[in-house]
Amino acid sequence: MSLDIDKLASLCKRRGFIFRSSEIYGGLASAWDYGPLGAELKRSVKDSWWRDMVLQRDDVVGLDSAVIMHPGVWQASGHVDSFSDPLVECAVCRRRWREDKIEADACPECGGGLSEPRMFNLMFETHLGPVRSEQNTVHLRPETAQGIFVNFANVLTASRRKPPFGIAQIGKAFRNEITTGGFIFRTREFEMMEIEFFVPPGEDDEWHRRWIDESLRWYTRLGVDESRLRVRPHEPDELSHYSRATSDIEYRFPWGWGEIQGTANRADYDLNAHAQASGEALSYFDDRLGQHVVPYVIEPSFGVDRAVLTFLVDAYREEEAVSAKGKPEKRVLLKLHPTIAPVKAAVLPLSRNDRLTPTAREVLGIIRQSRAVDGLVQYDDAQSIGRRYRRQDEIGTPVCVTVDFDTLDDRAVTIRDRDTMTQQRVPIHRLPDELRARLAPNPEDKA
Repeated sequence: MSLDIDKLASLCKRRGFIFRSSEIYGGLASAWDYGPLGAELKRSVKDSWWRDMVLQRDDVVGLDSAVIMHPGVWQASGHVDSFSDPLVECAVCRRRWREDKIEADACPECGGGLSEPRMFNLMFETHLGPVRSEQNTVHLRPETAQGIFVNFANVLTASRRKPPFGIAQIGKAFRNEITTGGFIFRTREFEMMEIEFFVPPGEDDEWHRRWIDESLRWYTRLGVDESRLRVRPHEPDELSHYSRATSDIEYRFPWGWGEIQGTANRADYDLNAHAQASGEALSYFDDRLGQHVVPYVIEPSFGVDRAVLTFLVDAYREEEAVSAKGKPEKRVLLKLHPTIAPVKAAVLPLSRNDRLTPTAREVLGIIRQSRAVDGLVQYDDAQSIGRRYRRQDEIGTPVCVTVDFDTLDDRAVTIRDRDTMTQQRVPIHRLPDELRARLAPNPEDKA
């Protein structure tokens, strides 16, 4: 099925995933807010990444660095001189475009003539302190990597580690993109999940390959269709100034292939640049060589918002179904992996009834108190049971627990599976174990 991205955006607004930022004022271009379900989905994506890339490994530690850094950081890293894109402007509608992203010599919007390209730096400028002056000009970080590099020596000492090891960080970054679009695909404010993995020189090619494979597995473990993913190595003429080699993981979106993750071999560029500019040594002592060595760096870099969009697009389904009255209808569902589904389970009394409500609330309490579900459990008693099933399908809830009038006699509930719509009767005392098995992060974790 070919998915219209506007249809997905409409679902996201209607169900509380993603809203246009400042919408009551007409919105702000390329700015989006995450609603109640979107916040849960985004948090689950970040938690899953942190668990897999940091907590489950012995060779990666965490960091949370500042958004605003010393101006010398960006001068040394090359961002002041090199972090720019070629900009062209339409002589008719005055819209601006990245020259390398348009295929014709005319404006894609109105067909007007385009100006000669000029380089445009992508960093946001601001000023530190109450007085606006050139002396206190600083930048919002365009990436999280530099906060890791300037803390390399601190982490090396505090964590008592030596390469190969990595430093991971999740945080906001800002780029004054010329052209935005694709819903939340390209925005000026976004979140990144990055690792700078420090390795002895000579081991960088092997670690580069390993991190490409590990990054790809993270997406497929969370259910992304492998046939819609590809690894694209950069050509020599598109490599960044710091990169020896870079490969992107791309996903086939409705508009075509788009980058969702990059793995770069940054060699020793950044540590050498900061060591030279700051006068501080950024190296480690290699016992085998008996000397200090500047490590090479492999950088797996994931976009949080692009990961969220990938999971939403990949999970979207429209299926033919039959209503409770026996009429054909369309069933829309998000086939999200249980690990990242914003609502893990929903408790649904068959109807809003004084006899059922206390037992349904009791079941909800049992689920929460047992911690059988690692995430949000929703209680829903509005409208018919069929409409509630459809609503939970549409937001990606993996299982629904239905409390009916038989429950009052047999102390059992019905578990409905989102993907198959099959139903199973389970005693309430066995419900926590059943939910743990159904919502296990990986198939091999299930009983």
